[in-house]
Amino acid sequence: MKKIIFHIDVNSAYLSWTAIKLLRDGSETDLRKIPAIVGGDMSKRHGVVLAKSIAAARYGIRTGEPITDALRKCANLTIVPPEHHYYSQCSRQLLDLLHHYTSAISQYSIDECFAEYVPIPGDNGDPVRAAHMIKDTIRDRLGFTVNIGISTNRLLAKMASDFEKPDKVHTLFPEEVPVKMWPLPVRDLFMVGHASAAKLELLGIKTIGDLAKMDPALIEAHLKSHGRTIWEYANGIESVHIDERTKTDTSNKGIGNSTTLSADVTTEEAARKVLLELSESVAGRLRKAGFLAGMVSVEIRYNTFENVSHQMQLLSPSQATQVIYEAAGQLFHELWNGTPVRLLGIRTSKLSDCQVRQMNLFDYVRNDKQEKLDQALDSIRQKYGSKAVMRGSFLEEKRPPKATPYD
Repeated sequence: MKKIIFHIDVNSAYLSWTAIKLLRDGSETDLRKIPAIVGGDMSKRHGVVLAKSIAAARYGIRTGEPITDALRKCANLTIVPPEHHYYSQCSRQLLDLLHHYTSAISQYSIDECFAEYVPIPGDNGDPVRAAHMIKDTIRDRLGFTVNIGISTNRLLAKMASDFEKPDKVHTLFPEEVPVKMWPLPVRDLFMVGHASAAKLELLGIKTIGDLAKMDPALIEAHLKSHGRTIWEYANGIESVHIDERTKTDTSNKGIGNSTTLSADVTTEEAARKVLLELSESVAGRLRKAGFLAGMVSVEIRYNTFENVSHQMQLLSPSQATQVIYEAAGQLFHELWNGTPVRLLGIRTSKLSDCQVRQMNLFDYVRNDKQEKLDQALDSIRQKYGSKAVMRGSFLEEKRPPKATPYD
């Protein structure tokens, strides 16, 4: 008998978890029943919709769009800030409950996971009945709802959980794919983004079924290896677990940080202080992940909302803060046109394993010295906290806002 996989996905997690907390604290309003969103800090002009209620979705509000756009769609929108530490607690509660049903659990994100079905008392060996029992227990004990998708692989289980919401159980077994999945728009397929969907539509591919029936060689010719992957997905084939593929794709894509500034930057000196903090963060994440960066790019968003970027290849791959910073500073100097800056970002790409490197003698001495210093600072911060060691330049004036990762 084939394994049965559940995909458990919390319905509008951030908003649901925030609503529960506010109700527990005495609020008379349930955010889930009014036009409401969880979003960023408007005082720092970093307002993005992280989660929305069903009522907010009826106004056309989308996850990921600027809060200012959401307010234009719904003037009486209720906005609450995120509480990421609290969300982590809610996530742990969910996983703790699920471990009462099965030990084979793989967390996919803070609000979703995969679990292998194991018969439970009262389900009569029926995974659909078991899923309903688990779903209802989560709702009754933890106060929030989930969707559960059921299939024989993770891809189809995840696709199933995205069907009608909230508080639902759906199956998508391989024999159900032509009826339940193929009629859906191709953009609804896992791993098909806006750019891929646009290319597919130019080929006359509008539904997942259209993609499934195409010659995979043709799709590969237009979308390279990604084309083969999504063709397989359209046919319900998961040759590599989707969570493992996502990890691989993330590492290949790069590591970067960006920050929206509370006040526009108008001088190169001020910009370099922001770039230095971003470089420390990015280089620290490279070291933690065990990667060297071969390429550095800088992104600028002006206060006119125009975005520009520039990149350069390093002479030798590195994870040293100073190397990343010097490259970012050079790129900014070449790119900036003098317009006030609203956002700055640094991204590293062309990542390679830090255990395998080639460099000339000069680069080796320079990188080795820098990286030993960085490793010493990492060790101190890990033991005594992130603020145990700070650069003097950060103490001269109020530090810029903490950078937020984008992977």
